[in-house]
Amino acid sequence: MNAQGRNKAGFIAPEGWPVIGGLALVAAVVSAAAWWIAAPAGIGAAVVSVVVLTWAVWFFRDPERRTPAGEGLIVSGADGVVSFAAPGGPPAELGLAPAETDGMWRVSIFMNIFNVHVNRAPVDAVVEKRSYRPGKFFNASLDKASEHNERLGLVLRTPSGRRLAVVQIAGLIARRIVCRVAEGAALSAGQRFGLIRFGSRVDHYVPGEYEVLVRVGDRSVAGETVIARRRTTTGGTP
Repeated sequence: MNAQGRNKAGFIAPEGWPVIGGLALVAAVVSAAAWWIAAPAGIGAAVVSVVVLTWAVWFFRDPERRTPAGEGLIVSGADGVVSFAAPGGPPAELGLAPAETDGMWRVSIFMNIFNVHVNRAPVDAVVEKRSYRPGKFFNASLDKASEHNERLGLVLRTPSGRRLAVVQIAGLIARRIVCRVAEGAALSAGQRFGLIRFGSRVDHYVPGEYEVLVRVGDRSVAGETVIARRRTTTGGTP
């Protein structure tokens, strides 16, 4: 996408409509029963059902984002808090060569249940490999989640031939990773490629020639926050 343009979509992520529809039906039935019975317990249940429905709409929101222009930038793939930013290589199943992983950094973004959960591409790239690995469901804020939790990883090849990786990781209550792209798909920086429900994490594996610009505790916005910049000032696209 043009880095100056907007990445538009509906207000709600498509995967959210079945959940929202089901909760809306429950809220309607419970509210109707509460009105008919007019008992305190029924009214309380109606209020709870409406609150849960409202939270679901908020959880699956998919706002527009403006991806920054500039060569050699890597933007965040997730909304949330940086929970890890240090040297680290990608999972073995992604098959990156040792020469490519030498000097790599892992930048992990933890998403709580109140963050936007739509994930976005960190760079303009082609999906070279997609790999799913079943696993456990530890709290995604824990470092061991990178190794043991269920995950889906993408190897991304930029126009200049550099390869980096982004990994969606399920969390303690997350039970579904959604990845909308297949191998061979072309992505633009900031483009939506999937989501995870509910609390979860996205790991970015940044090549060694990039300078990581975020630290643990920083907040990021998917498709907007620049998490790394290539150190060299020449050489074209990232």
